[in-house]
Amino acid sequence: MIKVDLKNRGWQWLTLLFLSFIWGSSFILMKKGLRSYSHDQVAAFRIFISFLAFLPFGIKNLKKVTRDNIYSLLIVGFIGSTIPAFLFTKAQTQVDSSLAGILNSITPLFTLVIGLLFYKSTAKLINAIGVFLGLTGALGLITYSTNGGNILDNINYYGLFIVVATICYGINVNQVKYKIKGLNGLELTSMAFMFVGPFAGIYLLFTDFSFTFSTNDYMLNLGYIAILAVIGTVLALVIFNTLIQHTSALFGASVTYFIPVFAIMWGLFDNENLSLIQFLWIGLIFTGVYLVNKRSKK
Repeated sequence: MIKVDLKNRGWQWLTLLFLSFIWGSSFILMKKGLRSYSHDQVAAFRIFISFLAFLPFGIKNLKKVTRDNIYSLLIVGFIGSTIPAFLFTKAQTQVDSSLAGILNSITPLFTLVIGLLFYKSTAKLINAIGVFLGLTGALGLITYSTNGGNILDNINYYGLFIVVATICYGINVNQVKYKIKGLNGLELTSMAFMFVGPFAGIYLLFTDFSFTFSTNDYMLNLGYIAILAVIGTVLALVIFNTLIQHTSALFGASVTYFIPVFAIMWGLFDNENLSLIQFLWIGLIFTGVYLVNKRSKK
């Protein structure tokens, strides 16, 4: 049997690529779920199904919840998963799945900024330049329009939901790396979902499913949401939280380098289009993320 050793650099990169494929596919799954369910229902189902999958492990590990780690678990549950889930589905009511995956790639920028401001991490001038370039590229994508006109008229404000979600991810990554000790990825994630899962279930009880039942294939689309939850949340978060505990906050966040590749692939397969100018903005984002990850050798 092959043993995965996350202390080995090769396994770290293979794990990063595997996560990229999973999360790069999550945007098209959200898009399919939105064909029968509202954006808040897709997000709530994602969290609640994930909670059910984590439940046996969460119950087993509840005794490990302490006064020292409960604050961090709440951050991981609400800021690291629940709030971004609602923000992304809201955004994808007006943003293509491929563009959502691309905007998600600015996560390392906020990981660096938040680490500097609140977690006493360090950075160089070139990292700051990377933040500027990456955010400029993201702004370019959000304000891009084929119609010209006033820039304020062109802004796709739904893209800003994704920007806020990446800020949440930046907080989560730093919290896991610097504040949580003595818990492995499965323990950490399963206990975090014990706090957020019941809220998602209660939320679903009070939503209107009349539109859902009027659509074709609503059970199939629920299946896509279930895949999104079990693979894109449960499995991926356990792997991700384990990875950043063995590497660095920025290395874990750099999974967003590769997520857009798979997001674009699925988007093109689903007849989404990207223009040349959009690819230029994407290139600027990638350049910024690369510079953000450029660290001095210790």
